[in-house]
Amino acid sequence: MKTNLAVAAVATTIAAFAAPSASHAQTALTVDQARTIIAPFYDALNRPADKDVAKLLSEATSPEWVSCGANDTCLPREKVIGGFKSRGAAIPDLKWEIKEIIVSGDRIVVRGEGSGTPAGTFLGVPAGGKSFRVMSIDVHTIENGKMVRSYHLEDWAGAIRQLAGNS
Repeated sequence: MKTNLAVAAVATTIAAFAAPSASHAQTALTVDQARTIIAPFYDALNRPADKDVAKLLSEATSPEWVSCGANDTCLPREKVIGGFKSRGAAIPDLKWEIKEIIVSGDRIVVRGEGSGTPAGTFLGVPAGGKSFRVMSIDVHTIENGKMVRSYHLEDWAGAIRQLAGNS
């Protein structure tokens, strides 16, 4: 029962974020167009320590783009670039795979999967050679073919459990 309630809560949240916003109304995107717009962003998440993250993010995002890990906690592109690079240094084999894309008006919802093996202590768990695999949900708002705002959720608690050997 708790699982069904949790799934319903997540679905309701996604539906609310995925509804087209009146202030960003534009012609509906196709899934192929959406994939083209977001591709550089997800490319930057794969082994980011080895890539020009700034270039990739500038291809996908507007200069005003912000990334929000909570409703009221958003970071500008410059800080996200540094975050991607430091995450890539901590997890050299970091991989982020797009599992599903849903388009609703000017919003692109991505169900993804992140995985990797930390090189050192990560999220408070000492390195032990273990890997993690977590689900993510991203909601990107698009204007003029660029991402202008992204909300994201990752199951980092699940990563901690996996790295600590608790699941």
